[in-house]
Amino acid sequence: MALSGVENLARLPELKKKLLWTFVLLAVYRVGIHIPVPGVDSHALTEFFNSASNTLFGLFDMFSGGGLKKLSIFALGIMPYISSSIILQLLTVVSPELKRLSKDEGAEGRKKITQYTRYGTVIITCIQGLGVAVGLESMSSPTGQSLVLLSGWSFRLVTMITLTAGTVFLMWLGEQMTKKGIGNGISMIIFAGIVAGLPSALSNTFRLVSAGELSLIILFLILVVMGAVLAFIVFVERGQRRIPIHYAKRMLGRRMVGGQTTHLPLRINVAGVIPPIFASSILLFPATLANFSSVEWLKKISGYMTPSSIIYNIAYIALILFFAYFYTAILFDPKSISENIQKQGGFIPGIRPGAKTREYIDHVLSRITLWGALYMSVICVLPMILISQFNIPFYFGGTSLLIVVGVSMDFMGKIESYLISRQYEGLMGGGKARVKGRQ
Repeated sequence: MALSGVENLARLPELKKKLLWTFVLLAVYRVGIHIPVPGVDSHALTEFFNSASNTLFGLFDMFSGGGLKKLSIFALGIMPYISSSIILQLLTVVSPELKRLSKDEGAEGRKKITQYTRYGTVIITCIQGLGVAVGLESMSSPTGQSLVLLSGWSFRLVTMITLTAGTVFLMWLGEQMTKKGIGNGISMIIFAGIVAGLPSALSNTFRLVSAGELSLIILFLILVVMGAVLAFIVFVERGQRRIPIHYAKRMLGRRMVGGQTTHLPLRINVAGVIPPIFASSILLFPATLANFSSVEWLKKISGYMTPSSIIYNIAYIALILFFAYFYTAILFDPKSISENIQKQGGFIPGIRPGAKTREYIDHVLSRITLWGALYMSVICVLPMILISQFNIPFYFGGTSLLIVVGVSMDFMGKIESYLISRQYEGLMGGGKARVKGRQ
């Protein structure tokens, strides 16, 4: 009988320990969100963000888990680490040295690339931290109150060092979560930040309804759209394109093996939530610096890059398409898959083994990746219309829904895989014990 449910945690202390590590590290992250950077007027900062909740600042604040609104030590969130990862992965494609490290040198090579990613995170965070500090000095609340208590290089250096230290600690926290907990630590941190903002988003929505700014009919339509989007996300995330593979019969010693048919499952959305996260990171990095800058032409660029603008959404869709194909190419290599199928004596019915099999898998993968990228684009962009037309909170955006559902399904899938693997090990251990007893 398969192990399932919370009651089985007592029988699996390792899983209970991993879950405990995950929740403790997430709790540390949420505590850090409430530790402010010195030298900032928190009241004026709150007023400023309340007036900019549905702008690019609202999107950045969502990814930082509310840290930017409080200008906490985790204000920049984990986005600098993601930006650094994107740069390293792009460089891996064009740089023979990095390609050799990632493919030929195994664990040591990947360790070196991780080290380069950390260095890149520090550099990006220092640039962003200084940009945020300089921008805060030139900004004020809607009532005209300055956001900074005491301007100058002392404030800029303290802010830059504090934000850099916070992001580095958050990066370490995510790595520890991946190592000791369950799921991808970076995705879990973004997930926790979005979920933590849901209560305030719901209260703001009810406030708009009570104030008459949002009608009950519109609220009902929003809830219907959200339910439909959630159901659609779950449906597509579970969707697969199964390529049939037939294994011919062959002699192995004195036994006849093979002669069975199986399939190669290809998910419609192979890249998961990575493309929208990467696309958001790319758009947020220059746009945030432009928002905090006092240069006039940079401010015009920032105005064009609001989440409700056509330019922003076109760039967002283009980046989602690019990263969907790019990340899928990193995860899947049709050449190695076709070689493994051929070595095991398998073939796709109607397709010749070798180069033709590789071309067929590549063709199928390209087609489903296109549909997966278009699905993510629709989910991420269409709710922007609701946000711009009905002034609903940013947490109801498609990007946040996609991340929450995707990370939740991945988290539950890893728990299920852990339970199945432990049950299988238990059965194997029991079989060995019985054989030993007979001997």
